[in-house]
Amino acid sequence: MTIFVAVAEHGSFVGASRRLGRSSTAVSRAVAALEDDLGVELFTRTTRANALTVAGQLYLERARRVVAGYAALREAADASGDPVGPIVVTAPEMFGRMHVLPLAQEFMDAHPRVEISLLLLNRLVSFVDEGVDVGFRIAHLADSSLRAVRLGEVRRALCASPDYLARAGAPDDPADLARHRIIAVTDARPFSTRWRFHNGRSERSVQVKPQLAVNSMQAALEAAARGGGIVRALSYQLAPFEASGALRRVLAAFEPPPTPIHLAHPAGRHPPLRIRLFIDYAVARLKGRFPASS
Repeated sequence: MTIFVAVAEHGSFVGASRRLGRSSTAVSRAVAALEDDLGVELFTRTTRANALTVAGQLYLERARRVVAGYAALREAADASGDPVGPIVVTAPEMFGRMHVLPLAQEFMDAHPRVEISLLLLNRLVSFVDEGVDVGFRIAHLADSSLRAVRLGEVRRALCASPDYLARAGAPDDPADLARHRIIAVTDARPFSTRWRFHNGRSERSVQVKPQLAVNSMQAALEAAARGGGIVRALSYQLAPFEASGALRRVLAAFEPPPTPIHLAHPAGRHPPLRIRLFIDYAVARLKGRFPASS
């Protein structure tokens, strides 16, 4: 029944197999056995997708209630009350390394029967297709299939080392970037050489010509700290360098509006105890760490 619900929610046997950590063959056989037991077809199978039949749609709602009830009974039967099982978490690479990995380790220290798979990826991850339980996203969320808690917000800012600024001077206007050495970051997503600015009333973009392009934000920041030029990054990425004095912001009056940070998880289902506790722990640790003025 749990496998059937997973296939229905993912829309495919492959997606459900990833979510459950089983082979797609095992998932397909389990659903076929359930159909044999019930004497009805639950899915209309095609080469591209698996759609619920009318009987499957009716059965899904009842199956969800049974599965949720069984999970609650298992939790209640655990006398220790300690959560157990896997949690799949995703986050942007640098944010995950700086902020999510430490709290994940602390959570596992407090709950040793929990195993966390942390996917640090600089791309949009599908909760359904990749079996993700909890995700950290730096974006304005429009996905109605997700529930989200806003943790704070970050700004996209420009910075350079004090040594570089002493040699080249600090830009007073975005147009001044044409005479500066620029460090650009190229990750898995296409990157733009037009940088966006905002002065509180209007928005404009400026074409920049990078002298150095690198596919790692950490490497770009280190290059800037060594006097390599001006780099653009998110405020949380800059924070350690600003705190040490290695980098200093420029053109702060022209920074675009902040972008929210969310902790998100799939809507429409009651997460098990381990996931609820992890969400509560992460929110308690991170909410308020990223104020609007940062």
